[in-house]
Amino acid sequence: MITIIVGGQYGSEGKGKVASYLCCNDKYDIAVRCGGPNSGHTVFALDGKKVVLRQIPVGVVNEKTILYLCAGCLIDMEILLGEINSFGLTSERLKIDRNATMMNAEDKEYERLQLLDKRIGSTCSGTGFALAKRIMREKNVKLAKDVPELEPYLIDISSEIVKACIKGKKIMIEGTQGYGLSLYHSPFYPFSTGRDTTAAAFCSEVGISPFLVNEIVMVLRTFPIRVAGNSGPLPDEIDWNIVQAESNYPNLQPEYTSVTKRLRRVARFDMNMAKKAAMANFPTSIALTGVDYLDHANLGARSYDSLSDESKMFIEDIENVLQARVEFVGVGPSSSDLIDRRSEFTKASTLFNDNDFWHDRTDGGSIFADQ
Repeated sequence: MITIIVGGQYGSEGKGKVASYLCCNDKYDIAVRCGGPNSGHTVFALDGKKVVLRQIPVGVVNEKTILYLCAGCLIDMEILLGEINSFGLTSERLKIDRNATMMNAEDKEYERLQLLDKRIGSTCSGTGFALAKRIMREKNVKLAKDVPELEPYLIDISSEIVKACIKGKKIMIEGTQGYGLSLYHSPFYPFSTGRDTTAAAFCSEVGISPFLVNEIVMVLRTFPIRVAGNSGPLPDEIDWNIVQAESNYPNLQPEYTSVTKRLRRVARFDMNMAKKAAMANFPTSIALTGVDYLDHANLGARSYDSLSDESKMFIEDIENVLQARVEFVGVGPSSSDLIDRRSEFTKASTLFNDNDFWHDRTDGGSIFADQ
């Protein structure tokens, strides 16, 4: 069984929270990370401390989950070694694809000199330039197989995933960023990241057929965000004071990005963007985070029924338009602040097993309306 976690907006939707919850509660055998260190996923470690991971999968929170970095990953050696040391990882638990791309100081310096942070709100992590060098087949490009220190960790991730799938193992592919940042599909290019950020792209990075995927969980925020500065359009942008006032949050603090520590711009929920993301990813379920931002009374709620009526109407509207169930509801910052609704539904959460799935979602379904 393979599950893909994908973002439906501009990143920071809460993919780390959802992925870590599923790895721990659904006992995933393998967690695979895509992308590079330009995006961070926030989780709460086993000791309860908040941790931002930029290289290894958030499945590290489950001690029995094996961790993979796929061929599509871009690796910053300093960041990788720091995370390996922080969690005491060995080559028995962490596996790296031989063809993953290595980054260096030159990549970061190039992006800084190009003023990408000012032009498009880039993190200037060097990820984009490292990827460009690989595309151009530059002579100085190094792959993981070219780094002696990584030799104990190296395997062919693609073939190992297929073998594990055949054996019935549970595998999670942890996507990065969000649909609205896709190099190809964002409506706001060039204010995008340097790669595609759809579920299909993550299959490509890992090296597996889409036919092996059972579930696609698309994560959305009630109030989408973009990084501060010239990071691109953000329809219906507001500010954190408005979020606080409307939610009755007594002490809501503005959010900052996990990697660059920049203030996050915030906006009202954009259903049109969510529809486009749903069309591109066809999620089997939705995870909606930040429901406590709709109403502070939802903070720490332990059941769907205990949410405010307005919040439930908001969720039901998303389900009706996107033609997918909101199976996970985030009601606070902690990894435990997640309502799992799967037991509420009579059908299996994997709708692709339903023979009427395609018909149900195309015969007048709202996801395709006005497209």
